[in-house]
Amino acid sequence: MAEFIFKDMVEKAGRAGEFEIASAATSTEEIGNDIYPPAKRILTQKGIKFNSRQARQITRKDYDYYDYIIAMDENNLRNLKRMLGEDTEHKISLMMSYAGKHRDVADPWYTGDFETTFRDITEGCRAFLKLFS
Repeated sequence: MAEFIFKDMVEKAGRAGEFEIASAATSTEEIGNDIYPPAKRILTQKGIKFNSRQARQITRKDYDYYDYIIAMDENNLRNLKRMLGEDTEHKISLMMSYAGKHRDVADPWYTGDFETTFRDITEGCRAFLKLFS
């Protein structure tokens, strides 16, 4: 969801050309799968465009290429550090840290509460975008 929420946000701000936004998994569980149907529903309800895609796993090339790698939770953060090695360029961070909160984005996989997840991601993305104002 975060990929599409942030794409929507930068597009509405007239800044889409300034960002390259992508998402990748830290596990292999969802590789090849499209967006989870309840996530599609909340994005549709909120009027956020998305496209079908196949989940892929993050790689070291992603670390080298992107300026920021934002994890949704501590588990993803640990996986990123294990997979990518030491974060020598300080690119890896937690989404909610941009909103001044050191906590995970609410995980709808466990709670079924996609509304709270949407609010968390939106708050984190807004704060992240402010870095570039």
